[in-house]
Amino acid sequence: MMEEMVEQIELLLEQNNEQQLGEYLNNLNISDVEELIDELPQYGPRFIETLSLNRAVNVFRILDFPTQERIIKKLSGKKTVEIITELPPDDRTAFFGELHGDAVKALIVHLSPADRKEALSLLGYEEDSVGRLMTPDYIAVKKSWDVNRVLAHIRQYGKNSETIDVIYVLGDRGVLLDDIRIREILLVDPDTKISQLMDGRLISLKATDPQEEAINIFRMNNRTALPVTDDQNVLLGIVTVDDILWIANEEYTEDIQKIGGTEALDEPYLDINLFTLVKKRVGWLIVLFLGEMLTATAMGYFQVEIEKAVVLALFIPLIISSGGNSGSQASTLIIQAMALGEITVADWWRVMRREIISGLMLGVALGTIGFLRIALWSEFSNIYGPHWLLVAFTVGVSLVGVVLWGSLAGSMLPLLLKRLGADPATSSAPFVATLVDVTGLIIYFSIAVIIMSNLLVK
Repeated sequence: MMEEMVEQIELLLEQNNEQQLGEYLNNLNISDVEELIDELPQYGPRFIETLSLNRAVNVFRILDFPTQERIIKKLSGKKTVEIITELPPDDRTAFFGELHGDAVKALIVHLSPADRKEALSLLGYEEDSVGRLMTPDYIAVKKSWDVNRVLAHIRQYGKNSETIDVIYVLGDRGVLLDDIRIREILLVDPDTKISQLMDGRLISLKATDPQEEAINIFRMNNRTALPVTDDQNVLLGIVTVDDILWIANEEYTEDIQKIGGTEALDEPYLDINLFTLVKKRVGWLIVLFLGEMLTATAMGYFQVEIEKAVVLALFIPLIISSGGNSGSQASTLIIQAMALGEITVADWWRVMRREIISGLMLGVALGTIGFLRIALWSEFSNIYGPHWLLVAFTVGVSLVGVVLWGSLAGSMLPLLLKRLGADPATSSAPFVATLVDVTGLIIYFSIAVIIMSNLLVK
């Protein structure tokens, strides 16, 4: 399908038939136009210029920021003004928020005084706050109105509203009293007072709330829009689910990149500058490399024990990888559960209890396999020497301890970082694995000294 569209567009471009190109583009879904811009990025500005204004705005608002920035620089002055003016306030704020200050100044002067004041107000909120997502385009009514008056109000002002699925009831000085779904208004007698439809089950956001928190509230309450208020409960605007879906996708992508042991890229992988990509990755790699150097330090501390029982060195990769794997598993599960709002810092003890039990069970499973592996090999080979049973016990018990420690470290580190105000996603799988590698060696050789003490003191 996309190949056919690209071929048709290329034919129209070759013919230089602006009218037919415009008709073709205006008959496509906006998502199809967005894909065409991805396929033929050099023609992105031309497509936006050719589209009708309403469709051009709707296509522009769903493009990623690097594409938006590239296109806005190449649009004619008239089209740029039209796009910026017609963008919904929340999308305009998101776009301005990514631009450099000088670029914002150059574009914001084209807005009407009211829109300019609105944009500057929205930009005044913290970058990751709900205030940056809200739009002031909503339908508000008084509780003393009847349904007839509300419907007349919707007919007059609803066209400029972001959504009319939900109607907001205001009291004195703009204080939010309740929200009512449009279906409840449409299904009652026209003479019914709004106060009779109010149920007090209001869910709202604060303009200063983190966007991540808003994602969880939307998910838990199945809403298409939520009101945003200030500390005095005055209604400032609304946030709609389409904006939340964009933010949720960005948060998910950022967390996945951090879990993988790199900084968030902030741009599509293929669009980001190569040196910027290296810069994003090198910091964590250096930290992890320095951490792994402590492994050599730990092995140096137990050098005498290794020299007396060289067979212990054969199982170092097995021990540290098992601990690192269990820690990575636990950290990934906990970070995901925190992102979904399933657990909070207050649940740390419940998490610890579960990880102690599951860590012991996992450790016993791996420890048993390790013990049996050495026992079976010793039936056919003398590779582990005459004291293979002590080696088997050392490896088996060590696996229990290391896996248990990995599970605890991996589960508690994200909660600790959250408690300290840091991003839990930075407790990435590679970071946890490095931590457990070093401590796992200490556990392994400490247990070896205890179990094989008679051999190691000779």
